[in-house]
Amino acid sequence: MRDEEIRQAVREKYGLAALRVTSEGRSCSRATASRAECDPITSNLYAESETSEVPAEAVAASLGCGNPTALAHLSPGETVLDLGSGGGIDVLLSARRVGPTGKAYGLDMTDEMLALARENQRRAGIENAEFLKGEIERIPLPDNSVDVIISNCVVNLSADKDRVLAEAFRVLKPGGRLAISDIVVRGETSAAIRRSVELWIGCVAGALEEAEYRARLAKAGFEAIDLEPTRIYRTDDAREFLAGAGIDVDAVSGAVDGKFMSAFVRARKPSAE
Repeated sequence: MRDEEIRQAVREKYGLAALRVTSEGRSCSRATASRAECDPITSNLYAESETSEVPAEAVAASLGCGNPTALAHLSPGETVLDLGSGGGIDVLLSARRVGPTGKAYGLDMTDEMLALARENQRRAGIENAEFLKGEIERIPLPDNSVDVIISNCVVNLSADKDRVLAEAFRVLKPGGRLAISDIVVRGETSAAIRRSVELWIGCVAGALEEAEYRARLAKAGFEAIDLEPTRIYRTDDAREFLAGAGIDVDAVSGAVDGKFMSAFVRARKPSAE
């Protein structure tokens, strides 16, 4: 697939997801949503104490694979950027954690998600957040302007991950932190999975192998790189989802079972000398 084909597929998928939440309030976490509409990666990521802090629509629109705000150790006064902010749940949670002296930005390329996120911000009454339209390969912020970058199952969707990581490095302040949730692969995966558009936009086929992820972070200039598994997926977890994408589950079981994981990816931009 060409880069633009992947980008357009992602934009359409998440635009429809935002419209579904807006019109029907449906999500993977609700019984009214069918398994065909949802992948097995996005459920049970946030504590009730967190979901109570934000509008229900922000929770319903969450299509991530982890909870970066719970692991990023945000401090009052910091500036945070969420790459691929969707309905805004991680931006709104981050804004509360950094407090009125801090700032939380959300970056998304999908108009429908941006509209939903801004409405969720209004409902939450949060003033220290701002949602920007743009692509994670071209972040519309100045050099050295952000303390922490978070992201929730979005970097794997990009066809140009080196550009994403280079941009993240650019906008981080010296000593700034990358603290993202993403899908990571251990070992090689089936060509059938890599060819599936549905899996690209469902957080699986675009995933990097663990060693390659580390290498690309180092190439971008990051140090103190760490990948911590947070959830390991079995074939049975994804059986309905894979079958719905036209994949012969039994045929690719060996390429799936236990090889895909959600991971918390940490790295740091070196401090200025």
